[in-house]
Amino acid sequence: MTEALLQKAAHILQVNDLGKYTVPTHGLYPFQWNWDSCLTALGQSHLNEDRAWTEIETLFEHQWDDGMVPHIVFHKEDDGYFPGPGVWGTNRPIPTSGITQPAVAGFAIKSLYDRSQNKTDARRRAFALLPKVFKWHEWFYANRDPKHSGLVAIIHPWESGRDNSVDWDDAFLRVPTDGVAPFVRRDTQHADPAHRPTQEQYERYIWLVQTFRNLNWDNSKLHDASPFQIVDPGFNGILLRSVSEVAALAADLGLRDIAEASASQLDRGIAALDSLWNEKRGQYTCYDRVAGCLIDSPSIGGLLAAFAPIPKSRAETIAATLDTQSQNCTYLVASHDPRDVHFDAKRYWRGPVWLIVNYMIANGLHAAGQSAMATRIDKDCLTLIENSGFAEYYDPHTGEPCGGGQFTWTAAMVIEIIKNAKVAA
Repeated sequence: MTEALLQKAAHILQVNDLGKYTVPTHGLYPFQWNWDSCLTALGQSHLNEDRAWTEIETLFEHQWDDGMVPHIVFHKEDDGYFPGPGVWGTNRPIPTSGITQPAVAGFAIKSLYDRSQNKTDARRRAFALLPKVFKWHEWFYANRDPKHSGLVAIIHPWESGRDNSVDWDDAFLRVPTDGVAPFVRRDTQHADPAHRPTQEQYERYIWLVQTFRNLNWDNSKLHDASPFQIVDPGFNGILLRSVSEVAALAADLGLRDIAEASASQLDRGIAALDSLWNEKRGQYTCYDRVAGCLIDSPSIGGLLAAFAPIPKSRAETIAATLDTQSQNCTYLVASHDPRDVHFDAKRYWRGPVWLIVNYMIANGLHAAGQSAMATRIDKDCLTLIENSGFAEYYDPHTGEPCGGGQFTWTAAMVIEIIKNAKVAA
């Protein structure tokens, strides 16, 4: 069965491969997405090392001068997606969006380097990429942590990758909809509207885009201008895991300044992350910078922080929290606690299971010695694929496939899970 899954997964990567980058799926997402590409490269590395490196290199070719790596690169025209480059108005030679996404690139590059069969080529490519990744990390701390807390904020829900999470509900009410230009959504033409963010949420998304565009995408101004400033433990956990990998790889490659600065970022960030710990929930929770308070919302963001090198006692508690969750759903890990009144089994990030987040949580738990829960998550992933195919996400109760189909990063994670299990065996 695993060989058949590997073949199907490899086929999906091939179908969605446009030469130097992949699209998440044709139709619904016709461009290059930031964290999609980095996670996709992990799966590609088991099939074609050169192609995996190219995926990440293509993304970083479009890094902004200030260090930001945008969340979408619009390599070619396609009116099947909204908001397109005309709405963003970033005035780039090749259009991009004006916001970023979870910084998983450092982790992906270290993974590609470690498993490379051609170390000479891997060293050359990692050596070229690492300063760019480090510049992106520095950008985060310069532009999204103005008070030097050690943690960065997102200023738009799309930056988190968890677009319509319950975590944002109260804070998002501060974002108005006045003055939003009329628009026609494209996502609901490709996927069930009941599985997607609401129209009201979309209007608030676009208000933020228009506001940032009116500030000429000056990243030194956007944080303070946004009524939405959220410190997401999952977002920070991904960043800190990448910071740790950059520190280790930079030391190996002789990039001492990057190694030392990254180690300092890591120490400060891990210490600060503990301020988001919610003892009652048995996980981390978000912090609303504008309101000045923690957000008591049991979402997957607070579990995803286990991807970072957090204290082992915290990882152990998160594993126990996941065990409790498993008693209230069929498949781990629900993107929102199934016991919570706001849980929605099929609506995007308000309940469904996503393999990419499962992969990162399991990876972190393995590293922290919580291998029993990590293996359980991996098994649930493969069962979902066997029963429901390579969907964007899944109902945690029934396993019903939701969102887009033939999804690239889902296929990449299947390859990762199977291949990594073989190595461990």
